Amino acid sequence: MIVKFSGMNMQEYLACSRYIDWQHPAITQKAQALTAGSTSVEDKVKKCFEFVRDDVKHSWDYQLNPVTCKASDTLIHGTGFCYAKSHLLAALLRANHIPAGLCYQRLTIADDRPPFCLHGLNAVFLPEYGWYRLDARGNKPGVSAQFCPPHEKLAFDYVMQGEGMFPQIWAEPMDVVVSCLESANTFQSVADNLPDMPLPQ
Repeated sequence: MIVKFSGMNMQEYLACSRYIDWQHPAITQKAQALTAGSTSVEDKVKKCFEFVRDDVKHSWDYQLNPVTCKASDTLIHGTGFCYAKSHLLAALLRANHIPAGLCYQRLTIADDRPPFCLHGLNAVFLPEYGWYRLDARGNKPGVSAQFCPPHEKLAFDYVMQGEGMFPQIWAEPMDVVVSCLESANTFQSVADNLPDMPLPQ
């Protein structure tokens, strides 16, 4: 489902910041390399998305340290939780002058019962469609996120009450996400203390 918002300041979704540090040389070089020869925004987005989804390892899936938060650290170390991977994808897109933001879902940690946690993903502005959500957390059995606009194919479905998508598109990461990542020394520590917030009523 395409997300349409009015009155948004697109410059916020192109900004370089502490965590979406797209002006870092490693980010700019990778962004240029990934999109060399691409002539359309959609092709550039697809290449950046598939790189983060497939080539940057999800820290829990692969049981990898260090815990990353900044986009540049996620790229350099080649690993990150969903949150860090969304920071990297936003940075690669912004480095290609494509507005990109962060989205969050609230999901169960176990498949069908509480507790809940936040899950990080992205939204990108596609000129033909508007804001489009995509999830580069990394595919695995039972998870098959794709870039196929105008249809959204995200990583997870909702299985119980209390799960859902936050309606906002953030220009910067949620504080609770940053706090979780920056206070953790290992991937296990993140997994034991995943951030959570209730959905708005």
